Amino acid sequence: MDIDDYEDFEEIYVKDVYIVDVFSDPTPVVLLENLKGEMLPIYIGHLEALSIGNVIKNISPPRPMAHDLMVNIFDRLEIKIEGVMIDDKVDKVYYARLLVRKDNNIMQFDARPSDCIALALRVGAPIRIRKKVLECSEIEMSRLEGARVMNIFG
Repeated sequence: MDIDDYEDFEEIYVKDVYIVDVFSDPTPVVLLENLKGEMLPIYIGHLEALSIGNVIKNISPPRPMAHDLMVNIFDRLEIKIEGVMIDDKVDKVYYARLLVRKDNNIMQFDARPSDCIALALRVGAPIRIRKKVLECSEIEMSRLEGARVMNIFG
């Protein structure tokens, strides 16, 4: 991927992880936000929410979780996580790629956004989203407030 390919993308940051009542079923959400304050919620699994939340809250579990293990393996194999590209949304499902570097080769792997985000946060790698995906999915925070949003970790 060339630097020119980044023109359609903008960097986005993790605001926090929340539990939202969806049809009275508590569902974890990672809330992403760009520098203009535009927000994007992505519904994720409970384990991924815990993993992302641990990084945000600087909590180290006594044993490595799956994402910690992957980062440790990458480090030992001298593989660097270059970033995340959230590049599509089809039928309410987001698609992402994890970009990794081994020597001078950049490789891309199709992965769930939640796994990509959990890995990127652990190493400080950038998270980018295709601008048109953000524009089509962006919400106002007031919509989440009306949905009884609670921080997952207190």
